[in-house]
Amino acid sequence: MATHHLLVLDIFFFLTGLSGIQSVSTVSHVTVKKGGSITIPCLYDQRYRNHVKYWCKGRKFLYCSTQMRTKPKSTSDWLSISDNVTTSIFTLTMNNLQPVVSDYFWCAVEKFGPDEKTYLSLSVTTGTPGLYVDQQHVTGVEGQSVTVNCSYINTGDMRWCRMGGSCVKKSETLDAGASVKLKRISTNGKKVMIVTMSGLDRENTGWYWCAVGDLQMPVHITVNQKTIAQSTTTITTTTYIRNQNNGGTDEKRQERIQSLLVVLLIPLSLLGVVIAGTLVTWKMLRKHKDKKAKGQPPNTSVQSADPEQEITYSTVSHIRGATQQGLNPERHVDLYSTVIPMQHRKAQRQQDPFPDDAVTYSTLVTKNKTQPNAAEPDDVVYSTVAPHQR
Repeated sequence: MATHHLLVLDIFFFLTGLSGIQSVSTVSHVTVKKGGSITIPCLYDQRYRNHVKYWCKGRKFLYCSTQMRTKPKSTSDWLSISDNVTTSIFTLTMNNLQPVVSDYFWCAVEKFGPDEKTYLSLSVTTGTPGLYVDQQHVTGVEGQSVTVNCSYINTGDMRWCRMGGSCVKKSETLDAGASVKLKRISTNGKKVMIVTMSGLDRENTGWYWCAVGDLQMPVHITVNQKTIAQSTTTITTTTYIRNQNNGGTDEKRQERIQSLLVVLLIPLSLLGVVIAGTLVTWKMLRKHKDKKAKGQPPNTSVQSADPEQEITYSTVSHIRGATQQGLNPERHVDLYSTVIPMQHRKAQRQQDPFPDDAVTYSTLVTKNKTQPNAAEPDDVVYSTVAPHQR
């Protein structure tokens, strides 16, 4: 009877377990190193957002012991629970894990009737875990890319899956439009599956896991909105692991580039100093020149702006019959002549040119002061002036 009773309970457990998997899901097998920590996400149906969630330990659900509940929420040094009703995921974080071959845990949701649930197997080892990542929580920027390195020692097919979504086994497009590229490398006996997600969108925020064979490792990716201050550098979750076949080529190339930059920096700095000194000297000389020009007195040789005012009057005294009649002040006559400055003569020539052989006649009429009404024949003087050769 006891055996028959246990068989009935096992059948009931199996049937309720199947129904629980449909409403609650998580990874199935994870490995952690001694003293390490891990966060397990549990996805549940949206209709259970306001229900109590809990974490239970035990091989069989009917006999498992509750470790942590969301209501009432208890405290523990090694375990914590958190429920995100927006994403319908509650998480369990376990710290300072101690070696154990295998422990079974359950993600469960209380409801009327049998609770919804699903289980996972957790292995804690003293050596290298079968599958692990350096960081479970990584951050990316909208429009850029993020890389996750999944190290493993076991064998099997590689996969990259989104919780509640689909899985990819090769380079292709995942849910929400992100492009996923999978690459496997091996260096120093260490095997790594490199997962690169490009063209990130805010909708790509969520829980993922990398899988190799029957092992899985959860990874949460947060995609932040791009800001001006952020650079376009690709964000990675771990230190880049070089391929052994490269032989340190990348590192040597970087060293050569750095040396070249240092060599170029010195002459460029000197050139900048020379240019700056030249500019300062030029400005000082120009300032001195301007100051000297301002201190000079105005040019007195500048001609009058009105060319009509540039007329010179001269008085010429003509002595008639000085040799025969003697000096007689009253017989002196006044001669008036107009002297035209050279620049005006040139301007007049340009406007009304004369031939080179032109002759200019001028008449000088002497005024007899003693006989104002009489004009003597000898009072008229004709003179011929030869033109100035141009």
